[in-house]
Amino acid sequence: MSPDQADTGTWRHLLRAKNGLLALALTGGVALHAINVHIVTTVLPSVVQDIGGLDWYAWNTTLFVVASIVGAALSVRLLAALGPRGASIAALVVFALGSAGCALAPSMPWMLASRGVQGLGGGTLAALSYALIRVVFAPPLWPRAVAMVSGMWGVATLCGPAVGGLFAQVGHWRWAFWALLPVSLMQGVLVAGQLRPDGKPAASAASAAAPSIPAVQIALLAASVLAVAAGSLSDEMAWQAAGMVAGLALGAVAIAWDRRAPVRLLPTGGTKSGTPLGAVYASVALLLVGTTTEVFVPYFLQTLHGHTPLAAGYLTAAMAGGWSLGALLSSGQDGARAARLLRVGPVLCAASLLALALVVPAGASLAPAVRTLLSGLALAGAGAGVGIGWPHLLTHVLTLAPRGEEGMASAAITTVQLYGMAIGAAVAGLVANAAGLSTPGGTEGAQSAARWLFASFALAPALASLAARRITHRVAGASR
Repeated sequence: MSPDQADTGTWRHLLRAKNGLLALALTGGVALHAINVHIVTTVLPSVVQDIGGLDWYAWNTTLFVVASIVGAALSVRLLAALGPRGASIAALVVFALGSAGCALAPSMPWMLASRGVQGLGGGTLAALSYALIRVVFAPPLWPRAVAMVSGMWGVATLCGPAVGGLFAQVGHWRWAFWALLPVSLMQGVLVAGQLRPDGKPAASAASAAAPSIPAVQIALLAASVLAVAAGSLSDEMAWQAAGMVAGLALGAVAIAWDRRAPVRLLPTGGTKSGTPLGAVYASVALLLVGTTTEVFVPYFLQTLHGHTPLAAGYLTAAMAGGWSLGALLSSGQDGARAARLLRVGPVLCAASLLALALVVPAGASLAPAVRTLLSGLALAGAGAGVGIGWPHLLTHVLTLAPRGEEGMASAAITTVQLYGMAIGAAVAGLVANAAGLSTPGGTEGAQSAARWLFASFALAPALASLAARRITHRVAGASR
């Protein structure tokens, strides 16, 4: 690469003039989706107090993420049919309709339906932001653009709890959703102005390429999550167990189907946990399952610790902050140090979740300041445990992908990540409800739910640590 070509891949080149506006148009979609996730996590306790539906608490995340999986899968067809500008505006319209539905929700079923619509638009927006990087930027700018789009989740950590917490604290949680509409409108204006059809070959090629969608696998994964979530609604242990078994069985069927399907969701070897690539995907899913305990943290902090919605939102965001900081600090490591971080990270996450199982339900035995400090440190530790290994997991996907399947392998990261979040939220709702969140409810129910939730979910990153050892051992053996 010549010096002139190298210069075209700098941050200065990405952020100046036309490229800067294009970057803002792409990052805005992910930012909107990510900020919404943190807003809803923060306001959900206030929503339940107002319209009820504590039994359905985790479904707000479950349905949102399941719909996001569908939206991400459909984004390739939408891009081919409508082009970059049309697809982005269509996704924004769907997201805005879902947000308005949430703001108007008189009951939890209405809220859940609106969250599904919101997730469909948000998942499409997030997927389009990554897909359009290859369309609107020159190849030297791709790594910087990917980093910038991914960094919007860090911005959401700061903005989401603030928006949700402030509105919830003054008793107007609905305005947290209304506030998303003018932002969606401004994003639409920016997209309409910057993603104009201009006849570029790259854009026409992207629109012409309409990859087939692995619809059967996506449907099976969605059904898997919904089966587990449905089981959580029953007070009978037998029905809860039936939902769990059905969900796991449907997930297994999705994997088996993908191995033989003409249109695959995962690359060759990705469905077998005994292969290094399969172990990477297993680690991604298990780590995301562990972090979905975050869904209930604001409720626990407000109910058991007496925190305001704003304080609970920012304390909960410590998990996302720990993830971002851990990823930033570990991203420059390679070789033996990277392999060590890949193994240590899940252990730190599991230990932090066990600490939360002790600290969060603690009553007057701990001083309020000490309890808050320990909760924040444990939440940050759980996030950091994922973050310090995350860059190296993604790197392994790229290096282990079979030749010719690199694009499929990269795209599958998002699907596996979303599935881990969705199944984690569904199981979290099952565990919390079975542990007494709504019956007997109150302080006693919240303490029991917190204890069982964090302790049982520590198993997921513990299993990820075993998968990480398999990755590092197999890759080290192959390199000799």
